[in-house]
Amino acid sequence: MCKGLASLPTCCLERAKVLKARLGSILQKPNWNLSGCKKRQNKPTLEECLRWKQSFEKLLSSKYGLCAFTSFLVSEFSEENIAFYFACEDYRCTKSPSKIPAKAQKIFDEFISSDAPREINIDHETRDFTKANMLEPSPSCFDLAQHKIYMLMAKDCYPRFLRSPAYRALVVQAKPVAQTADQPQEKKV
Repeated sequence: MCKGLASLPTCCLERAKVLKARLGSILQKPNWNLSGCKKRQNKPTLEECLRWKQSFEKLLSSKYGLCAFTSFLVSEFSEENIAFYFACEDYRCTKSPSKIPAKAQKIFDEFISSDAPREINIDHETRDFTKANMLEPSPSCFDLAQHKIYMLMAKDCYPRFLRSPAYRALVVQAKPVAQTADQPQEKKV
């Protein structure tokens, strides 16, 4: 360890280790691709941005909404929630029964295990239940944990996202859908 790091308190070193793991996970390419968010032509319309306020499901079903929400979670150091949610969605769609145990173990090691690099915030009963499910992995072995994380995002992260400066900026910058030739133009007075 370098001399500068040796002088830091243990709690700071532990926090640095956690941040390093989180940054490493951000830099890895996840299974679901959010790279399309950075392209200028993929900006949402005003109508789309306002639709996200209707429900959490509408936000997640929008490609740009998912990108914006994920960016918000990254800024709050809680991107593991959305990553876990979509890892479970991908896992549930696994067709080959022979791949289920390895995929389940990978998800467990990355998100559920007490020393997971992207450990999600679930209660110990849910963690224990999920750990017991790992004895015989099935497509539904993460359902309870996934539901808890979904509800956490829907009731906590989603409302904060809607109040965030990032969301407000998107709404301000978004352009309304262009009027078609059939629609009458508004008269300016």
